[in-house]
Amino acid sequence: MKAEKYSYRKNYGLLLMFFIVISGLYIFALFLSRSYTESHIKNEFTNRKSEIFDQTLIPFNDFFQNRIPEVSFYQGFLDSVQAGKYAYSILSSYPFVREIGFFDLQFNNDHNLNYGFIVNNLRIQPKTITFFTVSRSGLNKNTIRDRGQMGLHSEEINNIGVKLATYIDKLQPNAKLSDKDILKVFYTIRPGQITYLNIPRVNDLIVYKTIMEGNLDHTVGYEQDMFNFQIDPMYLEVKNSYANLYEKVEIVPLVGAPITPENDEISTEMPLPGALADYKLLFRSSKSFLSKEINRSFWPVLGGISLIYIILIAILYLIYRNLEINGRLFKLQYDFINNLTHEFKTPVSVIKIAGNNIKSAQVLSDEERKMYGNILDQEADRLNNLMNKLLSFSQIENKTIKLNKEEVDLEEFTENLVASSRIKYADFKISTKIDVRTSMLADPVLLSSVFQNMIDNAYKYSKNGHKILDIAIQQNKKNFVITFKDEGIGIEKAEFNNIFKKFYRIKSQYNQQGSIGLGLAFCKEITEFIGGEITVKSQLGQGTTFTLVFPV
Repeated sequence: MKAEKYSYRKNYGLLLMFFIVISGLYIFALFLSRSYTESHIKNEFTNRKSEIFDQTLIPFNDFFQNRIPEVSFYQGFLDSVQAGKYAYSILSSYPFVREIGFFDLQFNNDHNLNYGFIVNNLRIQPKTITFFTVSRSGLNKNTIRDRGQMGLHSEEINNIGVKLATYIDKLQPNAKLSDKDILKVFYTIRPGQITYLNIPRVNDLIVYKTIMEGNLDHTVGYEQDMFNFQIDPMYLEVKNSYANLYEKVEIVPLVGAPITPENDEISTEMPLPGALADYKLLFRSSKSFLSKEINRSFWPVLGGISLIYIILIAILYLIYRNLEINGRLFKLQYDFINNLTHEFKTPVSVIKIAGNNIKSAQVLSDEERKMYGNILDQEADRLNNLMNKLLSFSQIENKTIKLNKEEVDLEEFTENLVASSRIKYADFKISTKIDVRTSMLADPVLLSSVFQNMIDNAYKYSKNGHKILDIAIQQNKKNFVITFKDEGIGIEKAEFNNIFKKFYRIKSQYNQQGSIGLGLAFCKEITEFIGGEITVKSQLGQGTTFTLVFPV
């Protein structure tokens, strides 16, 4: 009947399934995060343009909301010199204002003056028109006093006049100017230019209404100032605060030759408002440029997902390693039980046979009695030695054994062990070379166990005719160095890390009769317990050398 073989069940299928699942989730997460990052960057490309738009228009808004209304502080009494100073501050501070026209106006009811804007009895007439520009040499000034030339610029006066007359016609005595009224009446905004009339006091507006209705019987005149600002949006400074999103941001004409993006280019735009309405902000980036930003944003996400994946893989590896360790431990324990059973079974069987022979024999001669006595004594010693080894090993591991240190004369100590071994192994050639100056402080019982195991292993793992062991002991300033060199079968390098493990047995023809795999592990534990260390060097077919180093 074939013996049943026991094995440790390792469900690698679950590990494989776990690996497939987390790898699939990893790939899916990368794909999803990449898609999300790409979508996010493209949304940013579309949405962030409003911030650049606002930043670019900051100078224009400051000019429109703060600097233009300064004209009204003068209440219509600006002359060309003062107007020039104001114009120079505007032209030098706001490059997009290319020219400023100063209209020195008079509001009157003089019927002898039939030029300018006339509505009923109210006349709005320019006294002079002065145009200001700047160059490297400073402020340039061009004043027009000829009525014919001034008539060429009557459109600005007419536009303001129509809106002012309409507002005055509906004006009530207790009316107040609202911001909406101011923007609607005193500003004329067209693409490329802004015209602004000095805002009169409400009392003046009521007088203008009286003049317009013809209720004054005498001639009056009121000074007012009007400015016309010529705007060129191409001189606005574009502030690209998102250079990582927009490769190029520029101001281009709203109407004109269409700007067709190239195949590998993405673009978006925003029209400019008011006096800038003939132009727009154009945002452009090549796909390769945006890909760099997508990759830059994706790398941290990739790193985070990969870190989680690596952690999961590490957990998977730890589970796998734990299964392997448990499997090896199960095998070692299983082999240990089998070998221990065999080790116990042999002497127990011999004792049982000897006991049955004694029991069944009617008469025992002295020779037979002596023979059976020796058998029982030897097998009992064998069982006792095995139990003592297991007990000592357990005590050493658990640190419960007491270390009894004594002065050991290594030469005498070694010769006694060698002598007993020569009796035990008649065909074993053992030589010693001892060169020490002092005794060694050690536990003689534990040290003898190490020596005896080394001698037994050297004999066991050597071929007939090559059962040779050289024992050398030397002393230097710090250590005792003890070597056991045999000419046995040798040990593969791959086994060096395993031979000192508990219950580990090298598979060979010299180890078929059973061993619980504690010999070298026992030696290592005792050596380290005494305070030394053990190493091995070996070549297959040539022999093995074990080196023990103990402190002086």
